[in-house]
Amino acid sequence: MSERTLDPRFCGPEASANGGYTCGLLARELPGPVEVTLRKPPPLGRPLRILPGTPIRLLDGETVVAEARPATLELEVPRPPSFEEAEARGAAYAGLREHRFPSCFVCGTGRSDGLGLRPGPGGDGLVAAAWVPDASVAGLDGAIPEEMLWAALDCPGYWGAAAPDHPVAVLGRMTAEVGPGVGVGERCVVIGWGRGREGRKIHAATALFGADGRLRGRSIQTWIVL
Repeated sequence: MSERTLDPRFCGPEASANGGYTCGLLARELPGPVEVTLRKPPPLGRPLRILPGTPIRLLDGETVVAEARPATLELEVPRPPSFEEAEARGAAYAGLREHRFPSCFVCGTGRSDGLGLRPGPGGDGLVAAAWVPDASVAGLDGAIPEEMLWAALDCPGYWGAAAPDHPVAVLGRMTAEVGPGVGVGERCVVIGWGRGREGRKIHAATALFGADGRLRGRSIQTWIVL
């Protein structure tokens, strides 16, 4: 058993951790594609226990915050726009007009120390965001760690799937696989798109591409409307 403390910097809503970041921390415990289900808002600033098993559990005391298990991921990924086009789409990012969680580490408009993603729409049914990771999110080896890639894959799914009404929703489940090799200063593109709605559930998908155009990560997601 090990412990993790979720730094308040990595929040989604102001009082809880970003869902993708939290999922990525648990996913590091398993190889290959991983499915992570968030059971409770991940608390910030206090030690949480990671309990091994099937599934692996993230515990706050005796409360299950999240569960992770091996998964398969079948997802056809569309062709992304160029970095320059993704950057230009940021001007149409819906979160610039109204953002439910402006503190969000990934896409929040109320902070300057996050990932700074601005997933904007185009005419292809996708949202796209330009992302250049900086040294503040790198690991000791200079590479961008798995949990940051999961974080980058998180919010574009909501913005791609929740249009046009953008209800208040939080990440409920994320299945993803990410690859190594994203470095500081790399010009990346993240895309997101919808996969349908079912009652309070919004289904989404995302993909991350490196500067060389290669796929570096992909995910499917379920968001829960509050």
